[in-house]
Amino acid sequence: MAQDTAPDRAQVIGQVVKAYDIRGLVGSQLDATFVRDVGAAYARLLLDEEAHGTGSGLGGGKAVVVAHDMRESSPELAEAFADGVTGLGVDVVHIGLASTDMMYYASGALEMPGAMFTASHNPATYNGIKLCRAGASPVGQDSGLDEIAALLDRGPGEVLPDEPTERGSVTHRDLRDDYAAFLRSLVDLSGIRNLSVVVDAGNGMAGYTVPAVLDPLPIEVYPLYFELDGSFPNHEANPLDPDNLRDLQREVMTLGRVDAGLAFDGDADRVFLVDEQGDAVSPSAITALVATRELAKHPGSTVIHNLITSRAVPEIIDENGGTAVRSRVGHSFIKATMAETGAVFGGEHSAHYYFRDFWRADSGMLAALHVLAALGEQDRPLSELMAQYSRYAASGEVNSTVDDPRAVMARVEQTFGERDGVTTDDLDGLTVSLPATGDQAGSWFNLRPSNTEPLLRLNVEAADDEAVAALRDEVLALVRG
Repeated sequence: MAQDTAPDRAQVIGQVVKAYDIRGLVGSQLDATFVRDVGAAYARLLLDEEAHGTGSGLGGGKAVVVAHDMRESSPELAEAFADGVTGLGVDVVHIGLASTDMMYYASGALEMPGAMFTASHNPATYNGIKLCRAGASPVGQDSGLDEIAALLDRGPGEVLPDEPTERGSVTHRDLRDDYAAFLRSLVDLSGIRNLSVVVDAGNGMAGYTVPAVLDPLPIEVYPLYFELDGSFPNHEANPLDPDNLRDLQREVMTLGRVDAGLAFDGDADRVFLVDEQGDAVSPSAITALVATRELAKHPGSTVIHNLITSRAVPEIIDENGGTAVRSRVGHSFIKATMAETGAVFGGEHSAHYYFRDFWRADSGMLAALHVLAALGEQDRPLSELMAQYSRYAASGEVNSTVDDPRAVMARVEQTFGERDGVTTDDLDGLTVSLPATGDQAGSWFNLRPSNTEPLLRLNVEAADDEAVAALRDEVLALVRG
């Protein structure tokens, strides 16, 4: 039977096993049978590591944490995964509804590997699995997902043993209050003034976690779309798209007396902010603010930033006595670099923020607490507070569909590389840095190919909006021919 279904299954495996997680359409790609095999394959991987001493294995907890978001398909898929894990004799601690960073908390606090069922900001028809080892250590293509894919390729049901000696058990635990208390313990909020914020949960998991985290604090919350609804009836739970911030901005402006607006994505591991005037706050500025706070607590530490964050970030890290280390885009690269360097904090322009005190995992809620603490410690509005961390103008990400991304990047590199004072590097795609002219600071741009589509992603930064537009248009003319 496994042999008959192998071709279709192999195609599905290739489609859903991504660089950082497993993600696909519910029903046609992800169903209970397939996910049960994923659970068994993950348990097999962990048991093999335990037996051969080649990885962290099952960690100190000797079980796997399972959690899920509010999507309609998530509870069934989480149960199927747990069934696969227990079929290999491994126990499961099921914490039920959770944000992704709440699952990371459980993995770290309980010293267990974990599995989070979510498709983050993707539409309701999708679901996925984010896996980590004990201590919230990431599982990616080069650190376990390839092995899981190879085990799945055996065929339906083939990963599970024919006659398991003893099934593992499933224990249910509620860790929401413990998670909330732990986050608050990492940020000094004792002296902040009374604040008021609008929070757009986007019908995602922030509607579940925000009350637990913020209710004990002197912060009045105006909730927007807190009802858990995986069909996302109001807007996509993807605040990276400016269209999905409009309701939050409108609410901030309508109320006219709030200090900030927060917007979370579907699994609440990312946070975006708008100030009291309804203007979006750059994630690079938030990275610089949090870096400054962490360096005050841990002087001389290393801070990681990805290569599309504003160049203001490494400048501010240096000015505050820290060491800035540049990384490729993507959580696996950030977390690996943090582990190598012992970095205290890491930030990405996509609004992922990583903390050494949080097992090097990302937490939108923890980043939000840092911003609220900084805001509440002084009397200036958020727009003025953040102005000191925003030094340059940026284009935002501009996507172009091209037939041959590598050839296009080579053409762009050749064109700009012939100019005096221009430098290039290929850490992640192509980054081109242009020299300063007169009293105007130098500019830069990055072109990165998409991992899954024939797209080139362009980010430009320069001294002002006019300079950004000119450089953006020049690069796009080369990219789009």
